[in-house]
Amino acid sequence: MADWATISALATGGGTLVLAAATFASVRSANRAARVAERSLLAGLRPVLMPSRLDDPPQKIGFADEKWVVAEGSGGVAEVGDRAIYFAIALRNAGSGIAVLHGWHLYTERIGGRQPHAPLEEFQRLTRDIYVAAGDVGFWQGALRDPAAPEFAEARAAIEARQPLSVELLYGDHEGGQRTVSRFALLPRDDGRWIAAVARHWNIDREDPR
Repeated sequence: MADWATISALATGGGTLVLAAATFASVRSANRAARVAERSLLAGLRPVLMPSRLDDPPQKIGFADEKWVVAEGSGGVAEVGDRAIYFAIALRNAGSGIAVLHGWHLYTERIGGRQPHAPLEEFQRLTRDIYVAAGDVGFWQGALRDPAAPEFAEARAAIEARQPLSVELLYGDHEGGQRTVSRFALLPRDDGRWIAAVARHWNIDREDPR
């Protein structure tokens, strides 16, 4: 004779197990969908800075002391003044989100892509936010203003000797995340101007693809 109490208990247990498995699969699927949606959202906000193109319009850039420079398409500026040294790079944002520039670090030589970027605490903070719209052109600017500082003398000597320079830019999206360090080279041209090139990008707030 069938033990209906046992059969009922087994059926209930089986149903509970199936329900638990379905719930687990549903939660995993929902978590996966949430991660995909989050990555898609972040990708839509992500900036990627490159040198502007040769045919991009020049960028006229003003400094706080009323000094003005012009960075041509795909070019930059490294200019020694009486009490300051001025730098600039014409940029293009190849990403899909607005870039907000935070800081910069200068090397008085050309640094290859194998060397790690400078520690974030060594970056000089910009005195104002600089924005570069997605798919558009813009610029970075920086200045050294202490003639007594060792880095001032080193930068002056490198520029006057027409040595290649490297500049690392720290920037992120307009929400304050997805910080990136991009290393640019400023290379002297025979006509006295400087041309910009990018060597490498590092992700700070998310996994690096390498």
